[in-house]
Amino acid sequence: MRKYSHILKIFILLIVLISINACGYKPSSKYARSVIGEKIYTHVTISAQDPQNTVLIKDAVDSAIVEIFHASLTDKTDADTHLSFSLKPPRYTAIQYNTDGYIIAYRATIILKITRQTKNLQKHYTAKGTYDFSVVPNAVITDQERFDAIKFSAIKAISSFVAQISAEGSRN
Repeated sequence: MRKYSHILKIFILLIVLISINACGYKPSSKYARSVIGEKIYTHVTISAQDPQNTVLIKDAVDSAIVEIFHASLTDKTDADTHLSFSLKPPRYTAIQYNTDGYIIAYRATIILKITRQTKNLQKHYTAKGTYDFSVVPNAVITDQERFDAIKFSAIKAISSFVAQISAEGSRN
């Protein structure tokens, strides 16, 4: 009986693999890469109000380009696509209070304005990311909590942008 269960597992695995291949499945990164191209230049507009966060956004954008799009970062003259990012000031909203009425949880919201420019096309996108975090009751948000909230919500905003690009690529 054990011998047959091993063969059955192999058979089921083959059926699953054949089904995925036969239905024309393509990962979303393939669609996104068809829109974005192989060589990408990124530019993040530095916010005068929050220059530290701009560095976080730039790092998150560059890692997403490499990890998600499987593309290479290059200088502006060699790039297929130029992505320009600007960050609206982060917004913090109280989302939970304790029994004494003190705020114990916030939601950070980041909105990225993105411009994708190729040789013959310029398109604008808006991507939003949120991150919920807790704080000690009746305390001020620390710099570390603020940086983490901006970093994680920016990563979500970039993921939203990737989804928009993938959807655009699947329609073409």
